[in-house]
Amino acid sequence: MLTYPQKSLNVSKISSEELKKQERMRDINLLLAQLVEREEVTLNLIIDRLYDVGSINYTNKKFRRRPVNFFIKSIVKFPKPILRKIALRWVKKNLPDLLTEWLETKVSFR
Repeated sequence: MLTYPQKSLNVSKISSEELKKQERMRDINLLLAQLVEREEVTLNLIIDRLYDVGSINYTNKKFRRRPVNFFIKSIVKFPKPILRKIALRWVKKNLPDLLTEWLETKVSFR
């Protein structure tokens, strides 16, 4: 009868290390989710600034004639509150997971 006690010890050691790593990553995800909830005002400001810059860049790229460009820039401000709510909901839902995955790639050595 052949037994491999050394191999089974390595497997259990790897498993416990993997479990500890997964637990730490869950902790990071939870901390990021709490950070997103606490910093809602900051996220709103970031979303507003990104919307402003994006709408200016898009308008300048698509509408080169000056009168049309000015008119479109004035219209683009109206959907901002609606898009802010949609973007904030998306950020709250996805940012912790995306950031956790990105951070994990930064500390993983492959």
